[in-house]
Amino acid sequence: MRLAVPSQARTDVAGYLASATTRWRVYRRTVSELSRLSDRDLADLGFARSQIREIARDAAARAVAR
Repeated sequence: MRLAVPSQARTDVAGYLASATTRWRVYRRTVSELSRLSDRDLADLGFARSQIREIARDAAARAVAR
């Protein structure tokens, strides 16, 4: 027996997967780029190294909120 999945449910899942992928890519890219900076460069930007993950999470959330 095959269950019918409404097209809206498939669209919702596809949209969720697309936004999750976007969030992950933005998060990883942000962490990578900020991690390459020296402590002095980060300080010039007003950040501490311990804030990199938080900044990346915020950037990822804003990327899908657009």
